[in-house]
Amino acid sequence: MIIKKIAFLFFCCTFLGINTWAQDAPLLTLKDAVEIALKNNYNIKLSQNNKTIAANNVTLGNAGILPQVNGNFASTNSRQTTKQTRSDGSVNNIHNAANSGINYGVALNWTIFDGFNMFATYDQLQQLDKLGALRLQDTIQNTVANVIGTYYDLISQNEQIKALKGAIDISRTQLRYANDKFHVGRASKLDVLNAQVNLNTDTANLVTQFQMFKTTKILLNQILVRDLQTDFSVADTIVVDEKLLLGDILTNAQLQNPTILSTQINRRLAEINLKQVRATRYPQVAVTSGYTFSDNKTPAGFTLQQNTHGLNYGLTATINIFDGFNQTRRERNAKIQIDNANINAKKIQLNVETQVNSLYASYLSGLDLIKLGQANVVIAKKNLDISLEKYKLGNITPLEIREAQRNYLDAQSKFFAAQYQSKQAEITLKQITNSINIQ
Repeated sequence: MIIKKIAFLFFCCTFLGINTWAQDAPLLTLKDAVEIALKNNYNIKLSQNNKTIAANNVTLGNAGILPQVNGNFASTNSRQTTKQTRSDGSVNNIHNAANSGINYGVALNWTIFDGFNMFATYDQLQQLDKLGALRLQDTIQNTVANVIGTYYDLISQNEQIKALKGAIDISRTQLRYANDKFHVGRASKLDVLNAQVNLNTDTANLVTQFQMFKTTKILLNQILVRDLQTDFSVADTIVVDEKLLLGDILTNAQLQNPTILSTQINRRLAEINLKQVRATRYPQVAVTSGYTFSDNKTPAGFTLQQNTHGLNYGLTATINIFDGFNQTRRERNAKIQIDNANINAKKIQLNVETQVNSLYASYLSGLDLIKLGQANVVIAKKNLDISLEKYKLGNITPLEIREAQRNYLDAQSKFFAAQYQSKQAEITLKQITNSINIQ
């Protein structure tokens, strides 16, 4: 009797605690969850910063197209004691003479031709900017898909909790019937104890499921970058988009998948690299110019003071005549890099197509299982109701009623799993095609 009371108190505390949580927690909609993640998620913020850096780098100056102008200033001072013996035999002694010199001005250095390398570099910077934008887009899609997948996982788990609560209600009814029969002499004490064990087992299953639910909530709070103990409830419906077509998905993946588009940019970058390597075969031509001022005082020199200023300008040119065949080696390697980029693009395309086909098969399988599971839930529920009524009348054994109850729970579990399977496949397929939409 003491064990029975303890088990009953444990059940009441657990069940009431879960019900209180479900009633008090504010609803977090999927749209709100996505908006919070887009605002707070660390991966998105890092990717946004990297995209900004790539955009900042797209300048003519960074590509080497614009001239460089520097301002210069130098001041030198010294004190020297000098003894000069002249050609006529006279001696001139200068003690502690102060020497000073000041030089300042501006200098310009402008590469006007470098084998078109500067234009290739500017193109490279633009491609890197596009690559940064694609990576940001990919990060956002991954984060949104993660939020949606976790959110629907919570819905599925919450439905499992509801099913387990229903199982507990049935087990309590079974225990009441067993007690009633025992008191009138129509059942043994063993039937009562078995019914109590079933109720305790169902309660333990509910506690385990609820712990999994809380763990997944913490995971979602982590993705949303907010207090991990923030309490919330979720919606209670999983609606699967049943209109996805394999041909459309494959076509959209070719046009919109960030990974495939990134391979195209990487191939372009490899071609630009070859241009940059070939540029060193051409002469490098630069113009230099500047305007300088100088003021020098040398008491011990032939000229006591000299002040000059003026413009200087010139032209420099260099060309690689022979560098130990390194130029040829670099060009060969650059061509191999282009070949590697083409191979990688084909590999990525095949990987994406394989992933799409596998996910689509899972998606279709899930849709079929949803229809079958929904029908099984209805049938199992009718079977359980009939079995419970027969048990009340004493026409079936406790094992038979437990089997009917287990079949009903199993049908519900498979139905929820099929819903989540199809929804997860749908989310991933839309992520691959960069077309996730929560509306």
